[in-house]
Amino acid sequence: MSINIKNADLEISAGLASQFPNKPLCNIVFSGRSNVGKSSLINTLLGRNKLARVSSSPGKTITVNFYNVDDKLYFVDLPGYGFAKRAPDEKRKWSMLVEDYFKSMSERNDELLVIQLVDMKVGATQDDKLMLDWMNRTGVNYAICATKCDKLNKTEYAKSLKKLESDPEIEEGTDIIPFSSLNGTGKDRLFDLILDFAELK
Repeated sequence: MSINIKNADLEISAGLASQFPNKPLCNIVFSGRSNVGKSSLINTLLGRNKLARVSSSPGKTITVNFYNVDDKLYFVDLPGYGFAKRAPDEKRKWSMLVEDYFKSMSERNDELLVIQLVDMKVGATQDDKLMLDWMNRTGVNYAICATKCDKLNKTEYAKSLKKLESDPEIEEGTDIIPFSSLNGTGKDRLFDLILDFAELK
């Protein structure tokens, strides 16, 4: 089965669990801290410059954004976590919304793949590790996308990749894909992973 990635649109920005779409489509979820590059990754994968809005104020908007890709799968953009200036009530809203989303998918784990974004230069933060721990405990399918790999020289790149590969919070055998929205590194490999998971190749 093929997929037309140009046929992709934002279906809904859901601020409430009742707004989550209920179509039986595979969900490819993009998770990571604020400013890690989720919007840029989505735009790069879909060959669009401005489909996913890159915010000038990371962490400001708390919605789960559902991008319908050719009515064959959803790209689900979770609100970024770990934004230090976010007020406590906003943090609670983030937690509840994300928890509600995963609850809504709890019986559809075989249709759920989380692309966990980690800044390759920074490495896995404490917030990233909390997310990884939760996914390990719940058995959610996930892969690591190490963003902004173009910002590292060869020595830093090798060191950072090795650190991620040996991170005890990342299950052995997990795909770790260095990625750059600037030069397209990792785009094809990541998209192949997504299509394989969704059985769309």
